[in-house]
Amino acid sequence: MIFLDSDTDDRAGVAVRCQDNASVGVRFCDRSGFDADFVHYAVELRAPGLTARADEVVAWLRDSDLSTFLEGLAADYRGWDGERIWRTDDGDLAVTAVFRSGGYVGLTWSLRPWPQAAGGWSASVTTWLEAGEQMSSLAADVRCFLAGQRPS
Repeated sequence: MIFLDSDTDDRAGVAVRCQDNASVGVRFCDRSGFDADFVHYAVELRAPGLTARADEVVAWLRDSDLSTFLEGLAADYRGWDGERIWRTDDGDLAVTAVFRSGGYVGLTWSLRPWPQAAGGWSASVTTWLEAGEQMSSLAADVRCFLAGQRPS
């Protein structure tokens, strides 16, 4: 399930909850950016026993951004074989998508800030969404978030 969060300071975020287990989810929040080419934001992962956050994830706003990847998954709502992978240029955030029979898409969201630093960490959660409409809604919400707009 996809929904818009509003914090008390009126900064919007996009959250994804796993259809199979609502306690598993991902949240995009704290967007900032003053350049037309890129934006900074935070990503939070949660699952029973896990809370992880990466600040200052950088999204370059061009043809290969996350919303474009998600739009492609939504367009292929009838499915595909194997994995499809997207990641930020610096590797802080990666998303691996698989298609499951019955029309569901598994998105594994992996955070790995400072991948080259000694003592770095990583965390992952997997959310399951319906292919098609839920994926389309997620792609549209992420596109609005990256552009600094509220989803309609």
